[in-house]
Amino acid sequence: MAEAVYTLCALTSFLCAVLLVQSWRRTRARILLWSSLCFVGLAANNLLLLIDLVFVPDVDLARMRAVTATGALAVLVTGLIWERR
Repeated sequence: MAEAVYTLCALTSFLCAVLLVQSWRRTRARILLWSSLCFVGLAANNLLLLIDLVFVPDVDLARMRAVTATGALAVLVTGLIWERR
């Protein structure tokens, strides 16, 4: 059951990233670009979670997951601050 949830989370994040990129390509609104980059990072984070807990449970990828999630959110926060100016 957990594997299904991790897989759906990864697919949902990836789908959100794809939809945000498509919307950015149509409108060229820069906040959509920042959001899509964030969701690409979150999709990578969810994929790492799936790999870490399902496929190779004996290898600890927690640090790599934390770096990926922090980087994704840092991109979004940077974009929000940049667009505010």
